[in-house]
Amino acid sequence: MEQEMMETETESEILTQVIVLLNQSILISKIQEVLADIGQPDCRLISPYEVITTESGEKTLVKWLNNITNDVEIMISSDKILTLAEPSGKLLDDYIEVTK
Repeated sequence: MEQEMMETETESEILTQVIVLLNQSILISKIQEVLADIGQPDCRLISPYEVITTESGEKTLVKWLNNITNDVEIMISSDKILTLAEPSGKLLDDYIEVTK
């Protein structure tokens, strides 16, 4: 019981969000805020995908950092995030499909 309370106090729920980074990259990912020391990454991205707009205006999803790491969970500092938003229905459906 005590361990459950500690986990609840240190970690928030996991939400699927559109994440706009300060470098203007747009991601869709499951995201969880975690407690961390000052200066340490405090957001866990789970299965992050970059939203790419093609020349025809269609949105495609590309696994973020695909050529750099095989990790499914990536930590990031919240100060690198410009904003979070709810994904549109189609974008969310596409994300669910690629993360099956």
